[in-house]
Amino acid sequence: MTLDDLRTFAAVATERSFSRAARTLHRTQPAVSQSIRRLEEACGEQLIDRSLRDGTLSEAGILLLEYAQRTLRLVDEAAAAVAELRDVKKGRVVVGANEAGVHTLLPLLAAFHAEHPHVLVDVRRIHARQIGQEVLLRTIDCGVLSFSPPDKELMSVSLGTDELVLLVPPRHPLAKKKQVTMEEMGRQSVIAHSDPSPQRDKVLRLYEQRHAPLNIRISLPSLDGIKRAVEVGLGVALLPRRCALGEISRGQLVAVKVPELRSPRPLRLVYRREGQQSHAAQAFLDVVRKYGSRASTRSTSS
Repeated sequence: MTLDDLRTFAAVATERSFSRAARTLHRTQPAVSQSIRRLEEACGEQLIDRSLRDGTLSEAGILLLEYAQRTLRLVDEAAAAVAELRDVKKGRVVVGANEAGVHTLLPLLAAFHAEHPHVLVDVRRIHARQIGQEVLLRTIDCGVLSFSPPDKELMSVSLGTDELVLLVPPRHPLAKKKQVTMEEMGRQSVIAHSDPSPQRDKVLRLYEQRHAPLNIRISLPSLDGIKRAVEVGLGVALLPRRCALGEISRGQLVAVKVPELRSPRPLRLVYRREGQQSHAAQAFLDVVRKYGSRASTRSTSS
């Protein structure tokens, strides 16, 4: 029992004639008759009452027609779904990023959504050290990193650069300065992220090397929580500029440079060198290549 035979049987049942079904299917009438005979042999039942000569279905034929139509609808739906994946009208892209990396992705997600509004983008929070391995294991399609991936099986697309800035509320005494020293920052009430990170460790080591105090008074588990705390005057925070572009542009926060701690770092989207990407993932990479540098230029100039 093949799909071709089921399609032929459905046409005969609809047209109530072997000859008309043959014309509809652009086949010969003997070929149509052979398809029906194969189905009858497979079912062990006569499907069409030939004594009536009007294409009337037998009881078995009526039952098979219901299943044939259901099966053919599913086949057509499956073909259409695959075509939509190919045309990037459906599908899913899985991207890995730490909390700061999510802010880097936002303008790219907006650009991708504008071009492919029906594709699901699933951004998963993953520690930066694990992203390369997760890409190679195919649990994610790509991921945001602030360092060059050591694995030669990974490739990357540049997303520009980012830097650390001191965030202060608009009425803070340091808000009027373009830059401050590490010592000036260290005397402030500092709000830090409670999760350890290579960047945080680097800043702490710099203060230790200078034998300078760093007055951390509050630790919070999220970047948004840190920014809100700065806004309400609980202290200042050293964060990547991209994490606060909205608040800076709206005047809710002021970014002050700390030259010794700026730590400019390149940002990139990493993906597998080998292996086929899904249509949706490939489309996402194409958008990143198209808009990545442009988005990063806007971000760093803000």
